[in-house]
This record gives sequence, C-alpha cells and structure tokens, in this order.
Amino acid sequence: MQKVLKIAALVFLFVGAAYQNSLCQEKSSALAQGRTYTEQFYNKAFEAVHSNFSSQMKSGMPLQAFSNFYTQAIGQIGIETTVLKEEVDSTSSPYIIYNRIASFKKYPGPVLVRWVLDAQMTIQGFAITPIPQEAKSDYLEYETKTNLILPFNREWFVFWGGRKIADNYHAAYSDQRFAYDFLQMKEGKSFSGSPDKNENCYCFAQPVIAPGDGKIVAMENSIPDNVPGEMNPENPLGNYVVIDHGNGEFSFLAHFKQNSITAKTGDSIKQGASLGLCGNSGNSSEPHVHFHLQNSAEFGKGEGLPVQFKQYTAAGNKVASGEPVKGELVENQ
Repeated sequence: MQKVLKIAALVFLFVGAAYQNSLCQEKSSALAQGRTYTEQFYNKAFEAVHSNFSSQMKSGMPLQAFSNFYTQAIGQIGIETTVLKEEVDSTSSPYIIYNRIASFKKYPGPVLVRWVLDAQMTIQGFAITPIPQEAKSDYLEYETKTNLILPFNREWFVFWGGRKIADNYHAAYSDQRFAYDFLQMKEGKSFSGSPDKNENCYCFAQPVIAPGDGKIVAMENSIPDNVPGEMNPENPLGNYVVIDHGNGEFSFLAHFKQNSITAKTGDSIKQGASLGLCGNSGNSSEPHVHFHLQNSAEFGKGEGLPVQFKQYTAAGNKVASGEPVKGELVENQ
C-alpha cells in the first residue's frame, strides 16, 4: 500500500498591496525572486527567507516553525532533482505567483513549490504540495446535448478553465472535472482601488444569466458574501442555482450575491433569463461566477460533463462551439 504524502502548507494570505510596477517588470522580478527564495529554502537559509515574510506570514509561521516545515517536507519528498516547469502567474490580483513544478528524490510524482509575492517581493504565501492528477472520466469524448451559452453578457476572463490541472484545478474532482471560474479583468486586475472590498471587484453584482432552457431544481439565496480573502468552506457553493435541462444534464451556477437570485425552485427558465448577481459567497476568495455541468442534480455526487458553449467570441474571434480555457477573454456573440 502506497504511503500518502501529507505536507503542511501555509494558507495564502491575501492582504497585500496592489501592484506598483509594470506587469512585465514584476513578472521578471518575481521569476528571479522566486528562484532565489527557493534556493535559499533548499540551502536552509531560513532567516534570509523569513525576513522577507509579511507581518501576517511571520505571525502565522514563526522562524522555528518555518525551519520545522523544511524538515518535515524535505524529509518526506527528498531533495529536488529536476525542475520540470517554471511560470509566473499574474492573474491573482493583487499578487504575482511564482510556480515551480519539480521532481523530488523520494516522491514519485511532480510537486509544486509556490511563492505568493506582492509588488515589493514580500512573501504573502508559501506552499509545497504534490500536484493532483486529473480525475478519471468516462466522458472525455462527450458532446453537450443542451444548447448552452456563457452565463453572462459582456466580456469576462476565464480564471480557471480547461481539461488539465495546470489550467483548471477543478479537473482533479470528478463532479467538477470540466468546471469554470469566470471574473472580469481590466489591465491585468480584477478590481480597482482596495482589493478588500467586494464592491471594488469589477464583476461583483454583475448579472448572471441562464446558460440554457430548463427548470430550477435546487437553489440557495441567503448565504452572506465573504470579505475578499476569506472563504466559507462549510457552504462551498454559497448562493447557487441548479438547472435541470431535461436530458440528463444539470447546470450548477454558484457564489451569487446574497439575496440576489430572483428565480425560485420549480420555475421554468429560458436561456438568457436573469438568474441573479455575481457575488462572493461560499468557498470563494473573491467575486466570480462558478459554472459546471454534471449528470446529477446533487452537488458532489454526479460525474462532470464537458461543456461546449455555443456562439461566443474568444480573444475577439468567433467560436461556433467550443470549450474556453484559462486566460481567454470570452463573450457571447
């Protein structure tokens, strides 16, 4: 029986300042700084790294705890042997994330080393974790039966989407194997002003529409919206709507603004009809729209189904039927 690797990881602390330098400069700095922090960590230069922790990080992981974390993690996975991939992700405003995927001597699969940095390269988050694999699915060749459109008007950004873990963390879960998270971006940011207010996020309170015809078979409307950076794992969907399309396909739309859903359970709904407003309820760290299709009306019990949206644009190009992927700007035609 294979031993399950369990590595403690800090929860990312989304409390830093907004970007101050140009995106290009920040990415270059984050790449170099991420490499430096990683090498210092491997070389046990704990004080050097810890001195660059934010005050919240220092409080959550004192120097001795940081040293102990190294002993625990490297003791289980061994030393790094090969760097498989490095990337800098700037879509998690107001931070830049340095991701390093590598092989380690004692662990059979790839491991992610992640540093969450602000504009001053202060460390706002750190984690070492095995990379999950895509959930097995019998529906990889499935073609969506329902005529579905994107669940919003205007242009939105695909924050998570695609069939690979690298593009879509949902892919690790069978029921959300092909799920999406959408939000709005302007000049590389999802907000204006301070990021700690929902009202400053571009997509907050924007209309969410029905992606296809059907009947509402489940919903929730009373969950309070989170303060950005905080989450509510006890109510993972937050305020949500489930639509039965009448052909074995069920649409899940989640994280609505509290008390904004206008439809009721049992209502028949037409494609494009208003459902409610984008919010930040449930297991959500900032306002966004979550959407996935599955073959059951019960959350977590069904199998995820691929979603081929109809008649939309991606980066300005018309798409008759397709599956958006992370990083695309999409809009209904």
